[in-house]
Amino acid sequence: MRILHTSDWHIGRTFHGHSTLAALADVLDALVVQVRENDVDVVIVAGDVFDSATPAASAYTLLDDALMALHETGATVIMTSGNHDSAARLGFHSRLLRDGIHVLTDPRAIATPVTVHDEHGPVRFFGIPYLEPAIVRGLWPDAALRTQAQVMDHAMGLVREGIVAGDGRSVAVAHCFAAGVDPTAGLEREVRQGGLDVVPLASFDGPDYVALGHIHGRQQLSERVRYSGAPLHYSFGEQHKERGSWLVELDADGLASTQWLALPVPRALVTLTGALDEILSDENVAAHADDWVCAIYTDALPQHEPMRRLRGRLPFCALVQHQPEGADAADDRSYSQRLRTAVTDEERIEAFLEHVRAGQGPSEREAELIREVLDDRVRAEALV
Repeated sequence: MRILHTSDWHIGRTFHGHSTLAALADVLDALVVQVRENDVDVVIVAGDVFDSATPAASAYTLLDDALMALHETGATVIMTSGNHDSAARLGFHSRLLRDGIHVLTDPRAIATPVTVHDEHGPVRFFGIPYLEPAIVRGLWPDAALRTQAQVMDHAMGLVREGIVAGDGRSVAVAHCFAAGVDPTAGLEREVRQGGLDVVPLASFDGPDYVALGHIHGRQQLSERVRYSGAPLHYSFGEQHKERGSWLVELDADGLASTQWLALPVPRALVTLTGALDEILSDENVAAHADDWVCAIYTDALPQHEPMRRLRGRLPFCALVQHQPEGADAADDRSYSQRLRTAVTDEERIEAFLEHVRAGQGPSEREAELIREVLDDRVRAEALV
C-alpha cells in the first residue's frame, strides 16, 4: 500500500496581508498529480486543514476542489483536525462528502479505525484530532489530562488498544508538538506551554507508521514517526525549508520504505540585508523582482518611506525591518525606564536617540553638538 503523508494546508492563511489561496491551489494541483503518478492508495492530511476556526466560503471551495480531485485519482483520503481547525465545523463538512473521503474529528472514535485493504490484507488508520486538554478532559474523567502530552499519551493508548483488537498493519495520524523537532520561530508554538506539552517519542510506540502534523518543516523523529510539513511557505522563517510530502509504502510486514516528494514553490522567499540603497541595487532587482522579499536595512537612521521605495523596484516586498549596524541590543530596558534613570539632560537626549534609532546613541560629533546646545541654554538662562 502506498500512502501520501501531508499536513498543515492552512487554507485561508494570509502571507503578510496577501492571500495565499491561488498559490495553494496550484501546489495542491501538483500534489494531486503526484498521487496519480505514484499510484497512491491513501492520502493523509494530518490536521490544520484550515487556518481559522471560521473559514471563509472561498476556503471551503478550495478544500472541496482538492478533495474531489484526490478522490478522482482513486485514492482514499483520511483527514484529521488540527489546533487551527474547528473540529465541529470540519466534522459537519464531512457529512457532505462522498465515500472514500474520511474526516476524523471525534475524540470518542479514536480507537475506531478507517480500514483500507490491499493484497496483503487490512491497513487500519487511527485518526487523532487535535485534543485540547480542557475540552476533552470530561470524556475520560478517570485519566489525569492536564497537558497536551498527557492527552496524547492517553489517545495513543486507545490506538494501541484498537491495534490489539484487530488484525493487520496500522497507521496513526495526529497533530501535536513532539519532542526532538525543530520549530519555526514564532509560528508553531500555539500548543506548547514551556515543556509540558511536548509529546515524548515513546508515546508513539505501536503503529507501523505515525503521520504527524503541526510542524511546518519536514522532520524525521524515527523511521516510522515523521512530520511532512506544510505544502506552502507561510513565513520567512520557513524560506529554507523544502515543501513536499512523504510517500510511505507498507508491505506485508509493515513499513517498507519512505520517499520525499518535493512540491513546487510558487514564489520563492528571500531575505535581503544591507543598506537600503544596496538592497535596491540593480543586481538585487534583477535577481529577486519576482520573489517574496523580506528587507532588513542596516542604515544608521530610519529611512523615509522604505516600503514604498522597496515596492517600487521589488514589487513583492512583503516585510521591511530596520536593524542598524552596531546597534547595542544589550540594554533591554524600555524607553520610559531609561528616562526615569536619566539624571542629566544629556542622558535624556541619549535615551531618546537610542529609542528612535533602535539602540544606537549619539555619535561623537553629535554628542559634542548636544553639549554645546545645552551649554548655550544654561548661559541663556543665567542672563534672564
